[in-house]
Amino acid sequence: MKAKKKWGQNFIFDKNLLSKIVRASGVGEEDFALEVGTGHGGLTEELAKKVKKVVSFEIDKELFEMSREKLKIYKNVVIINEDILEVDLLEIAQEHFDGNSFKVVANLPYYITSPIIMKMLDCKLVKEMTVLVQKEVAERICALPGTKDYGMLTVFVNFKAKPEILFNLPPKVFVPPPKVKSSLLKLKVYDKPLVEVKDEKLFSEVVRAAFGQRRKVLSNSLKVLGFSKEVLHETLLKVGISPQARGETLSIDQFANLANALYLLIKE
Repeated sequence: MKAKKKWGQNFIFDKNLLSKIVRASGVGEEDFALEVGTGHGGLTEELAKKVKKVVSFEIDKELFEMSREKLKIYKNVVIINEDILEVDLLEIAQEHFDGNSFKVVANLPYYITSPIIMKMLDCKLVKEMTVLVQKEVAERICALPGTKDYGMLTVFVNFKAKPEILFNLPPKVFVPPPKVKSSLLKLKVYDKPLVEVKDEKLFSEVVRAAFGQRRKVLSNSLKVLGFSKEVLHETLLKVGISPQARGETLSIDQFANLANALYLLIKE
């Protein structure tokens, strides 16, 4: 079967490498695992040997049929022919994992990596993720404030999880080989967000506004939130942030302090 570009299919057939990925994930016999992109079922099979149960999603009907036939000998594997971005993860956990928490292990399609990661982090039952992603994306997620890679994705992921790049992979280990290098990224999800915010929606809006126009200083970029420049100038100074600073220089703590100060203004 040929890989389909529209679904970003790049497969790994090396069993030693697949086994290494599963070992790196740290999953064990009491764990429930969720996989995105069953593909030819190689990673699914290695997971099945280690965990209590695997639920794997494959959007490609042909691959779904093929992998389901290949893996039918494993009684702890369920393959679902649906788009992971369209499913209710809590319902999946209730139906297949008895409502228990689960770990995500996957070779993610690169074109929808960020939406998948954010969906998983928004699910309270996801405790850990070990995912193959584009190296550039992994570096953005692990970036520090003030660097060129630091951005909206960095803040949103680090707000809910601790990221770590486990190792990098060259294009040649995939079939077909992608044009970019890849990284195995582990995200250990916090029991509660890294910093306390009074309103997560407002926190998200502040971060989006700050990075929406990176060249603008905060006193200008945040005006899309509906506050006057004068109010923003005063609020930024109040929380110890220069109104001339740009979003990429702020730590997650500073974003939280700013969002909380704006929340209090709204409630007044």
